[in-house]
Amino acid sequence: MTVTEVAPHRTTVIPLLAGAGFVVFWSSGFIGARWGTTYSSAVDLLAWRFLLAGTVAALILAMRRPRISRADVITHSAMAFLTQFVYLGLIFTGIDHGIPAGLTALIGSLQPILIATVAGPLLGERVSPLQWTGLLVGLAGVGLVVADYLGHGSPLLFLLPFGGLLGLAAGTCLERKRKPQAHLLDALCLQSLVSGVLFLAFAAATRQLTVPHELGFYGAAIWLVVLSTTGGWGLYLVNLRLSGATRVSSLLYLVPPTTMVLAYLMFHETIGRLAVLGIVVCAVAVLLIRWPNPQQSDPEMATLRSWRNPGG
Repeated sequence: MTVTEVAPHRTTVIPLLAGAGFVVFWSSGFIGARWGTTYSSAVDLLAWRFLLAGTVAALILAMRRPRISRADVITHSAMAFLTQFVYLGLIFTGIDHGIPAGLTALIGSLQPILIATVAGPLLGERVSPLQWTGLLVGLAGVGLVVADYLGHGSPLLFLLPFGGLLGLAAGTCLERKRKPQAHLLDALCLQSLVSGVLFLAFAAATRQLTVPHELGFYGAAIWLVVLSTTGGWGLYLVNLRLSGATRVSSLLYLVPPTTMVLAYLMFHETIGRLAVLGIVVCAVAVLLIRWPNPQQSDPEMATLRSWRNPGG
């Protein structure tokens, strides 16, 4: 197969696999947050997570020696601040203060509505009536998934994950607006390195940086580096380039139910009938939002071709 030829089935299979992997790995972040914050603070956990991730990133960048434009460095540094320092910092802090992982995932999954609202005028991405229907159906689905959690905690506490949601949405729009050209691996490494500096500086400045003695803490940190940073955020960037901001954000509707399944397997949390119904509704919503659109097939083909020919 030549560089300019991409088998038709790959335009379906690759986004499908990338989307499914993203949902599982992104959900693992909420599990890792709950696991790690049982030993130390959210800031301390994130500092160690990105100390590990940043060290690996620095080694990879030193070996690859990529030529990244100044504009891309600025873009990815800003994305690191918005989508990792702000988003993860506030999300993890919320979980550390007792917000259930499923409810935190619910608030994060409201991003599709926020993205779709600005996708048209800001990004030039057309949101079809079918996609709008799917967005609203998904909103109802995630509401069902965590309906039992809505009575937990102080209302002001929920400003933390909502603030994180705004950071993730802003970073997503920034990436689609500026369209950085750096290789995905280099982009992931650069963002991890910048995030490591930010979290370590903040943890040290607030005197929250410690050296925990529990092996479980470091197990959670490694879990977050391998599954959440490499898998979750890496596949987020992949899906963002493949499908656009609206369609990749729609996958977040599947994160709350997936998080609940993982929490059941790891922490024996029960899943109610209402949550099961919500899982089905969320699945229907994602199908509606990601239904094949002829206008989006050409960008996906172009993306796949660019990956097969990085120098093009």
